[in-house]
Amino acid sequence: MKRRAFVASTLTGLSACTLPAWASSGPAPKGAALLPVGKATDRAYWLDTLLRLVEPVLAAGARGQLKVLMPIEAAPGQQEGRREVSHLEALGRTLAGLAPWLEITEVPRAEQDRQQRYAEMARQAIGHATNPESSDFLNFTQGGQPVVDAAFLAHGLLRAPTQLWEKLPPTTQQQLVQALQSTRVIKPVYSNWLLFSAIIEAALLKFTGNGDLMRMDYAIKEHQTWYKGDGTYGDGPDFHWDYYNSYVIQPMLLEIVSTLVAAGKESPDLLRQLQARAQRYAVVQERLIGPDGSFAAFGRSLAYRCGAFQHLAHVALQQQLPPDLPPGQVRSALTAVIRRTLEPRGTFDAKGWLQIGLCGHQPSIGERYISTGSLYLCTTAFLPLGLPTTAAFWASAPQDWTARQIWSGQDVKPDHAL
Repeated sequence: MKRRAFVASTLTGLSACTLPAWASSGPAPKGAALLPVGKATDRAYWLDTLLRLVEPVLAAGARGQLKVLMPIEAAPGQQEGRREVSHLEALGRTLAGLAPWLEITEVPRAEQDRQQRYAEMARQAIGHATNPESSDFLNFTQGGQPVVDAAFLAHGLLRAPTQLWEKLPPTTQQQLVQALQSTRVIKPVYSNWLLFSAIIEAALLKFTGNGDLMRMDYAIKEHQTWYKGDGTYGDGPDFHWDYYNSYVIQPMLLEIVSTLVAAGKESPDLLRQLQARAQRYAVVQERLIGPDGSFAAFGRSLAYRCGAFQHLAHVALQQQLPPDLPPGQVRSALTAVIRRTLEPRGTFDAKGWLQIGLCGHQPSIGERYISTGSLYLCTTAFLPLGLPTTAAFWASAPQDWTARQIWSGQDVKPDHAL
C-alpha cells in the first residue's frame, strides 16, 4: 500500500501545468505515455524522454542540416546574434547529456538498436559540425559563446570516449581536434568560464596527449580560492544565488581533475577533496527538490529546466552518492523534476524542438544569452542512464525524497553542514 500511495500521489499531485507536452503539440512518441513511477518503469520513461529531446538535434545534425532546420527562439532583439552560436549550443549540450547512455556497454536488449542509431547520428553530426567544407560547419571562434559550447561538447567526449571519439573516422578526429584548439583565441570571462577553456584542454589531453596544463591549473586554483564552504563555490570571487554550481562548476571541475589524475598530472588527494564537497552539494540539491518535483526558481538560466540538477545526476552516475542519499530516493527525486519541467504544455514546439521556459513556454524567462540551443542543457539531468540496470540507482525500490518525507509528516534526520 505504501508504494501504491507513492505512485498515486506522484501522478495526481501535480498541477495542470504538468500535463504531457505532447497533449498539445502532436502525438506522443512510442512508449512516451505517462508511466507509473517505479523501478521497472522509471528507466523506460527517462530514456523515452531523453530521446524525444535529442531527436530533432541529432537527426538534423546527422544530415548536415542543423543550421537549416533548427528554429532560433531568443529574447527580443537577440535572435540574429544568437543565430551565430545557437547550433553549437544545441549539439554540445545534447551530447553532454546523452553521452553516458551512448557509452554504456551493459545496455538492456530493448535499448540496443536505439543506442546504435543515436551513437551513429551523433558521430555524423560531429563530422558535419567540425568539417570546414560542410554547410553545417559550426562556429568555434567568433564571439565568446563558442568556448562555452565547445566545452559542453568536450564534456560529452570525455563521458563517451569510445562512441564519440574512438569510433570517429580519423579525418573527423583531426577536424574535431582542430575545432577544439581553435577556441583558444577566445578569452574566457573571469568566472565559471575558466572551466570551459580548461575542460576543452582536458579533452585534448586525453585524446591527443597534449592539452594546455596552465589553462587547466589556473581554472582549478581559482575555483579553489572561490570555494565558499559547505560544498559550494563562488561563480568568480562572489557568491551567486543560482544553479551554476550544478550547471557548470562542480561537474566540469570534477571531470577536469579526474582526467588530470588519470594522466598522472594531478594529485588524487585533490580529487578526494572535491568529491567530498560534491557529495555535500548533492545533499543540498536533493533537499531543494520540492514534494511535487518543483524547485526554487531563483537565479539566472532557469530555462535550462531539469539541467539545474546536473550535479546530482553526475554524482549518481559516478556512484558517489553519500550514505544518507539512497539511490532509489535520488532516482525518484530526479524523475519528479524531469516530469515537472518537461511535461508541461508548450515545452516543445509543433516539430519537437524545445521552447524557452521552465514550466511550459515562458519566453520572458530567457535572458539575452538564451536561445533554442541553450535549452538542451536539460539533457544533463539524464546522466544516470549511463548506469546498468543492475546498479542500485535503477534496481532500488522508489523512495520518497527528503521534501516529500518532511512535508508528509515523516520523521527525518537533521541536515548538517560540511
